[in-house]
Amino acid sequence: MVKRRVHVAAAAMISADQKQVLIARRPSNVDHGGLWEFPGGKLAPYETGLEGLKRELHEELGVEIVRARPLIRVHHEYPDKHILLDVWQVQEFAGEPFGREGQAVRWVPMEELANYPFPAANLPILRAVMLPTDYLITGEEADEERFEALLERALREDGVRLVQLRAKGLDKSAYLSRAERALALCRQHGARLLLNAEPALLDEIDADGIHLTSERLMNLDRRPIAENKWLSASTHDQAQLSKAAVLGCDFVTLSPLRTTPSHPEVAPLGWHDFQQLVERAGMPVFALGGMTRFDANHARAVGAQGIASIRDFWK
Repeated sequence: MVKRRVHVAAAAMISADQKQVLIARRPSNVDHGGLWEFPGGKLAPYETGLEGLKRELHEELGVEIVRARPLIRVHHEYPDKHILLDVWQVQEFAGEPFGREGQAVRWVPMEELANYPFPAANLPILRAVMLPTDYLITGEEADEERFEALLERALREDGVRLVQLRAKGLDKSAYLSRAERALALCRQHGARLLLNAEPALLDEIDADGIHLTSERLMNLDRRPIAENKWLSASTHDQAQLSKAAVLGCDFVTLSPLRTTPSHPEVAPLGWHDFQQLVERAGMPVFALGGMTRFDANHARAVGAQGIASIRDFWK
């Protein structure tokens, strides 16, 4: 059976204070009736994603998009159809949204989105909405005072809100000690901390999640941590992206985009191959490898959640 292909544009409409997102309830007489979703609808054959979204939001909510950017594209297989969700983050709009077609709409704090039932195809969107666009990977600092000063600066001055604690040169005891101090700083600034370490370390320190190396990723056969913790992984090719999806990773890094001083022997993906891999990833993907904040808009334009970096944030 040849499945129907349905192209849908959807909006993650963010409040002015960046703390809430607008969701709408599906009518009871349609597929997945009664579940919540991000507003939008099917594209006409002649429309781009953004054109269709502008029309849909005017028809459904009575608002006009002023400024929006790509957020994520999600392919999802249902028994009878293939859905492509073309999701945009609406950063500015004119008008006050209301359900023009009688549907319930609601502004929801981002941290409460998980309490609402969504169709399965919307789950990667939930993750993308809740994640920031910058992912800091900490540098290998031997001096603890310097480590804390650099992390504090990144959190305070750069506004970093997602941190991976990478410290391959430390033994377990020293790593846990550093993790405790890093977690206190992250909590102070409202940031999440993921440990680049054995998943079992979450039993000893209540960080926000685990980042898997590509080796750990490929050696696992199931998700190693609870669903209420964030799980990310390092990926470099389609096989690793597929494994991350099987394990239920919430997001990944994909590298290297460019040749890097730390791994000059590794051939870079380049933007074209990166975009092809991201298109089918099914989860938020951070671009890694020679990235700076000047690359952030380009990365998002080709489907990335944002950029991950050591050097650009750790200075």
